[in-house]
Amino acid sequence: MSAKPVIVWFRDDLRLADHPALHAAVSSGRPILCLYVHDEQSASPRRPGGAARWWLYGALDSLDAALRKYGARLALLRGPQEEIVEALAVNLGVDAVYWNRRYDKAGRDIDARLKKSLGSRGITAKSFNGALLHEPWMVENKAGGAVRVFTAYWKQACHRLGDPPLPLPRPEAIRSFPWPDELAVRAVSPGTLGLKPATGPDWTQGLAETWIPGEDEALWRLDRFIAGALRGYATRRDLPDAVTTSRLSPYLRFGHISPRQIWHCAKLAVDTGRTQATERDLDKFLSELGWREFSYHLLYHHPDLGAHNLNARFDAMPWRADPVALEAWQNGRTGYPLVDAGMRELWASGWMHNRVRMIVASFLTKHLLIDWREGEAWFWDTLVDADPANNAASWQWVAGSGADAAPYFRIFNPVLQGERHDREAGYVKRWVPELARLPPSYIHKPWQAPADLLRDAGVRLGETYPFPIVDHGKARERALTSWRATAHL
Repeated sequence: MSAKPVIVWFRDDLRLADHPALHAAVSSGRPILCLYVHDEQSASPRRPGGAARWWLYGALDSLDAALRKYGARLALLRGPQEEIVEALAVNLGVDAVYWNRRYDKAGRDIDARLKKSLGSRGITAKSFNGALLHEPWMVENKAGGAVRVFTAYWKQACHRLGDPPLPLPRPEAIRSFPWPDELAVRAVSPGTLGLKPATGPDWTQGLAETWIPGEDEALWRLDRFIAGALRGYATRRDLPDAVTTSRLSPYLRFGHISPRQIWHCAKLAVDTGRTQATERDLDKFLSELGWREFSYHLLYHHPDLGAHNLNARFDAMPWRADPVALEAWQNGRTGYPLVDAGMRELWASGWMHNRVRMIVASFLTKHLLIDWREGEAWFWDTLVDADPANNAASWQWVAGSGADAAPYFRIFNPVLQGERHDREAGYVKRWVPELARLPPSYIHKPWQAPADLLRDAGVRLGETYPFPIVDHGKARERALTSWRATAHL
């Protein structure tokens, strides 16, 4: 066995199990240096938002703790990733550098350049699929491009490609490479990266009360979901006032768990009867992984997914510049309780139920006629699970400008959505407590409540809770008029 070390470069794959790059390095028998480079200057990764930065702090700390149980530790360096990885590989005289792939264009370009430069120095560079069920180029249309309809994409992925490979186990042991003095001096701790608020009020308290970053927590949440909420998932997933979804999205985003682990654990549980979930529940849950795959498929084929409309007709959409309305939406002060509940949940916890995400996104782009990119940017800063594929693809889907998009004329009525999916108003009562004493029959439309009922509930419209900032009917007609003009250009 070669005494030359192998660098395993961790990125958005902060785990030990089902980590193909780490598995290959361990299998080689060589000593291993586990590396993470915090780079806020390169085009990739896109600088994470505030909520994701808070998560990254805990994620790096958790990964280092996990590695130390195996006699290794995480070398955390700060600076330009290309320069650091190449210089470190050369200075340490490594035999190879392994990493799991990323799929944004800037990241792919950086990785390609590194492979070439390392290869010219006689250093092997290998990349692996550690993030997706299937590579995004494995499903294509007849012209070799992106499949633009989800059902067609998912049918191909499931029927032609079948189940993804089984997940890899955690290593039994890691042969750690001793750090030279130079590396020990340069290595930093997560606390030096400025990932947490340094001044002003600490807005992360709600995040800390809601989440524990790390691989063990991800596996625990998966097990709890399979044993509980997977049963009935097909019919209950749209209810925001209950634990009806897995809430694994941030763990997937930071790679604490892989989609292969989720896929096979859920299938095995249903096949063996460990859960009372039905095949319909399972299929619906796995299709949510499919939407994630579809988003990465789109990002791979359309690198500017987060900045430009997939449907070019929307380039002429007369979006409104309305900073007052945008701020009301961001702060959960639109006067529509379900919208406001979602935006307040987002601010407090860094997460929002998927059904509510669609409703608040529809409200911004259609009721307020504000560019979807404003919403994408806000979600990027406030979601713990924001990633370049899901965030952009989902916003374009709701706005109508994306692949397989909801038609622009599909405009969610936030009152009806609340009455349908939050019937007892538990979700609104939790996040908009100033309305909590209103009965469910009026809580989603407090402006229609009788004056005595408002008085008894302690609600003073325009004071304790705002009037709607737009009339639903008028806003809907304005949106449709704008869309029709754009569609016929």
